[in-house]
Amino acid sequence: MNAIVVINPNSDAEVTAHLDRGLEGLRFRDGPPITCLTLDDVPKGIQTAMDAAVVVGPLCRLVERYDNDAGAFVIACFGDPGIHAVREVTSKPVIGIGEAGLTAGLNLGERIGIVTNLAGDIAGHHRQNRSLGIGARVAGVRAVGIPVVGLPDETRGLPAMIDNARRLVEEDGAQVIVPACAGMARYNDRLRVALGVPVVDPTAAAVGIALAAVRAGFHGAAG
Repeated sequence: MNAIVVINPNSDAEVTAHLDRGLEGLRFRDGPPITCLTLDDVPKGIQTAMDAAVVVGPLCRLVERYDNDAGAFVIACFGDPGIHAVREVTSKPVIGIGEAGLTAGLNLGERIGIVTNLAGDIAGHHRQNRSLGIGARVAGVRAVGIPVVGLPDETRGLPAMIDNARRLVEEDGAQVIVPACAGMARYNDRLRVALGVPVVDPTAAAVGIALAAVRAGFHGAAG
């Protein structure tokens, strides 16, 4: 079937529903189907290294279950948890939204700004940026102070997203904003309007890569 299987590696089904709606523009009549799944029996939000470690086993088992029908997998968490382990259990392309979103941002401007959930997440983003070799092109990382499960509260979420993204642009010199949580996708369009700069949807960026890989008949890389 060569479906693009997008996995939300936390157990928040509302986040998965928003991901699914946000990908509607990438569904084409003659294209591969895009299926969004929620990982059960794991944390509702991945905020810590322990949370990320907990999801690796269930994530690999879910990928193995869908492997026969999948053309590619997308891990819809910005930290790309378990990506190397997943690549060991499938020969299909496995795309993480963190790496996809960041590298997409680099194509849209010289310096990118990252909006994350909590202050405790910032060190992890710097590690991720260093591992990708892009630290010099990251203008800054700012936290909205809202955990993953709190993002649906738009009375808090929208002002915090706009304020921190604006600070990245006006104070830190970012030319592109990359929201660092799949659950932030609900705010992307309003951020673009408020700021007048590109705002990358990391999940859409990853699915775009997956679509190209399936169309071209690519196989996945080893972990």
